[in-house]
Amino acid sequence: MNLPAIIAAATFTVVTIAILTEKMHLTTAAFLGALVLVFAHVMSLTQAMEYINQSHATLALFLGVMILVRAFEPTNIFAYLATQMVLLAKGEGKRLVLGVIAITTPICAVLPNATTVMLLAPLLPPIAQEIGIDFVPLLILMVFVANSAGLLTLVGDPATFIVGDAINLTFNDYLMRLSLGGVVAVASILIIAPWLFRDIWNKKLGDMDSLPHPKINHPRVLMLGGILIAAVLTFFVIGETLPTPIPPAAVALLGASLALVLANQSKIDTVHNILRDVDWSTLLFFMSTFVIIGGLEKTGVLDSISTILAVILGKNIALGSISLLVLVGLLSSIVPNIPLVVAMVPLLKQYVVNVGFAGPEILNPDFTGQLPPEVLPLFYAMMFGATLGGNGTLMGASSNIVAAGVAEIHGSNISFSRFLKYGIPVMLVQLVAASLYVTFAFLL
Repeated sequence: MNLPAIIAAATFTVVTIAILTEKMHLTTAAFLGALVLVFAHVMSLTQAMEYINQSHATLALFLGVMILVRAFEPTNIFAYLATQMVLLAKGEGKRLVLGVIAITTPICAVLPNATTVMLLAPLLPPIAQEIGIDFVPLLILMVFVANSAGLLTLVGDPATFIVGDAINLTFNDYLMRLSLGGVVAVASILIIAPWLFRDIWNKKLGDMDSLPHPKINHPRVLMLGGILIAAVLTFFVIGETLPTPIPPAAVALLGASLALVLANQSKIDTVHNILRDVDWSTLLFFMSTFVIIGGLEKTGVLDSISTILAVILGKNIALGSISLLVLVGLLSSIVPNIPLVVAMVPLLKQYVVNVGFAGPEILNPDFTGQLPPEVLPLFYAMMFGATLGGNGTLMGASSNIVAAGVAEIHGSNISFSRFLKYGIPVMLVQLVAASLYVTFAFLL
C-alpha cells in the first residue's frame, strides 16, 4: 500500500472514530478529514470538487426538500398535525402510539427523515407533559418510524437515494420493486409496539381539554403549498418517464424555488430566514464524506477490499446479499450510515466487476445503463441494512441525534443505554424481517 492510500485509509478511520466517540461534531470531523486529503496531496481541490459533483443529485434533492419544507413552517401545519395526533388518541395510550406511527409514516415517505423529526419532535414534549406521560419513548418511537418509513420511497432517506442513484434506479422502479420492504419495516414496528412501548400502550391519558389547539395560519398559502407539494410528488413519479426526463433532484429544486417565491410574495416569511434555517451542516457533511470516500477510491483502497470480498464470496449473490444486509445493519448501528453507504457503493461495484458479472464501464461516474439484474439484490440488501441498522443505537442515524437534542432541551436525557433498550429489539426484528423480504422477493 502506497503513502497516499495509507493517508486516505487513516483519514477515513480517524474521522469515523471521532464521530463514533463524539469527540468532534460529525460535520467538523468530516470537513477536516476532506481537507487533510487535499493538503496531503492525496487529491487536488479540483478533484475533490469533482467527487462532490459526482453526487450532485443527492445534494440537490435534499437541499430542495429542506427549503420546500421550511418555506411552509409559518403556516403552523406541523404543530397542528402533532396536536391532532394526540387528540385522535381519545384518552387511550395505544391510540397515541398508533397515531405517532400513522402521522410520521406518510410524511417520512416523501421527506427526509431527519428533517421531519426536526419539525415534529419539538412539538411532542409539551403535549406529552400536559397529558401526564413520559415523552422520551414517544420521541424514540418517532425516530424508529421515521427511519423505517424512509424505505417506502426513493427520496425518503439519504441512504436509499444514494444507493438508488448509484444504480440508476428511478422513482417508479423503486416503488415497484422495493416499497414493499418499507411496508415490512414499518409493520414490524407496529407488531412489537404493544410490547416495546407497553407503559404508554396500556396507559389511560389525562384530560385532553387542557391541550392547546393550534390553528392553521395563512390557509390560502397552505392550500397553494399543498398543490405545489402534490405537483412535486407527481413529478417524482412521472418525471423520469417524460420525453425529456426530469430527475427527482431537479423536481425538488424547482419546487423549492417556487416555494421561496410563494413564501416571499405572500409575506409569510423572508427568503433570508428560510435559507438561514436550511440544515447546511448536514449538506456540508455529505460533501465532505463524498471527498473522503473519493480518496479511498482514488488510491485503490476500495479496489483492494473488493478483491478480498470477491475471494470470500465468489459469485454467491444470495450469501453475499444476506451477509451484507446483516453486516451493514450492525455496522450502521455504530457508524453513521451515510459514510458507510457512500463507501460501500463503489466497493460493491468493483466487486461486481472483479467477479465478472459486469464490465468496468459501470465504474464510470457517468454510467447511465442498468446493472445486471442478478447483482441488484446486493445493493438492495445494503440499502435495507444501512437504513434499518440506524435504529439500533443513539448514534446510528441523524434523526436519533435530533431527538436526543430535543429531549435535552425539554429537561430529559436520552442516554445511550436507554435508547439501546428500545433500539436493539427493533433493529434485530427489522433485520430479520428485511432478510426474509430480500430472500423471498429477489433471491428465490
